[in-house]
Amino acid sequence: MAEFAQMETAPPPAFPVVRTIAFADVRAALAEGWGDFARAPMMGLCLGGIFALGGLMVVGSVVLFGMSYLAYPLAAGFVLLGPFAAAGLYEISRRIELGVPLSWGGVLRVMFAQSGREFAWMAFVSIFAFIVWMYQVRLLLALFLGFRSFASLGEFLHVLASTQDGLTFLAVGHVVGAAMALIVFSLTAVSFPLLLDRDVDFITAMIVSVSGVTKNPGPMLAWGAIVVAALILAAAPAFLGLFVALPVLGHATWRLYRRLVEPAGAVSDAVPT
Repeated sequence: MAEFAQMETAPPPAFPVVRTIAFADVRAALAEGWGDFARAPMMGLCLGGIFALGGLMVVGSVVLFGMSYLAYPLAAGFVLLGPFAAAGLYEISRRIELGVPLSWGGVLRVMFAQSGREFAWMAFVSIFAFIVWMYQVRLLLALFLGFRSFASLGEFLHVLASTQDGLTFLAVGHVVGAAMALIVFSLTAVSFPLLLDRDVDFITAMIVSVSGVTKNPGPMLAWGAIVVAALILAAAPAFLGLFVALPVLGHATWRLYRRLVEPAGAVSDAVPT
């Protein structure tokens, strides 16, 4: 009975509090992210490499099946999965922050443990956004270029650059894509680090993430622009730049999360061994 009474009177977990940040916090988070990467470069390169190889496989598959014209939108949409892929990087930064020894075993255990938690639902949101992204690309292709196929990526690019329909598709596609990217960024800006760090559900994590963006539109949009530019440039040379770009951005995301969301306390920050 005493235990039951204690459970009834236990206060619910405090809702995460969003801070106001400045552009200086974004610069500092990037610097700290680079510092975390320098502390554990091999871990970062391995995790970034897995994501890069995944991108190559996804884009290579459409080329193999004769749909190379989808390579560009597919590559652009693939970067939406970056926050989900960076789970291990968040854990590395958390351990560095707390002075906990780094080990592959400890990091991988935390990563795999997320499969049965709210993190998995948040990952589903990212994957669903990626699927919606590709469907809207196919819809716009059908609307502006018809149901034709292209023999090569070069032919597709020639049609885009030399026809009115192609130019209209580019303009509308980039506007729609930018709107979708903004929505996904708002939902995931700090939701994955929050789920890794705190005992909250994925809906709460998305609310906190959107709140962080709306409360700090300038710094957070600047951060989003940095992430998009870095990932596009990194993906351009056959995704090889992601070996470095993804770990640095992943570590920096964790550091920005720490600046944006009030900590829950020492107990919640405990790291599983």
